[in-house]
Amino acid sequence: MPGGRLTQHDRGQIADGLAEGLGYAEIARQLGRPTSTVSREVIRNGGPSRYHPGRAHKATEQRARRHRSHTAAVTPPAAGDAAVDEFLARFTAQITRTGLPRTAAAALACLYTTDSGSLTAAELAQRLRVSPATISSAVGILEAQGLIQRERDARSRRDRYVVDENVWVRATLVSAQQVNDLAEVARLGAEAFGSTPAGARARNTSRYLDFIGRDILESAERWRKVLEQQPTQD
Repeated sequence: MPGGRLTQHDRGQIADGLAEGLGYAEIARQLGRPTSTVSREVIRNGGPSRYHPGRAHKATEQRARRHRSHTAAVTPPAAGDAAVDEFLARFTAQITRTGLPRTAAAALACLYTTDSGSLTAAELAQRLRVSPATISSAVGILEAQGLIQRERDARSRRDRYVVDENVWVRATLVSAQQVNDLAEVARLGAEAFGSTPAGARARNTSRYLDFIGRDILESAERWRKVLEQQPTQD
């Protein structure tokens, strides 16, 4: 149902829509879902060119099982630990330099320093000493970048924000999609300007971005295979 978890049938419809070249918004309209639900589903499961409904459904079930095993306790870092304090400061500063707002960077650092990699909005607000509205904005930015995932806690019925070993794979896929979108715009420019210096510039830009986009996706796929070959840790 709209607003509930995606079913295997929903995922099949998403795959069909991607195969037809439909955008996230159109697929979402057909499903009666928010566009963000469809975009997150595709990005966290390989991106538009590698999305497979069966694998996506299985991966979601595995994440749910892993999440249930980790939500019993959230272990914070030792208070006053110099190494942890230095990591938090440097990690937050470095991520901020990439253009991420400071509170979003700090929230990501908080998630990294919990054993479960999972916190509620209230827990994040308490740790960072900011308002719930500030946290809502921060986690929205992190979700849009593919850096965290939102999962529903069946026991408390609260949303939990999760960071896991695939965080940078998803972030890279988001980046690749942005590069591909820019390449498409450059192609439109090449068509609009035709055989002019501006048209040639747009064509070369599109070719370059296509090249880079493919490299990003191939690198992410190679890393995903490396992770799949690693033994599962209890």
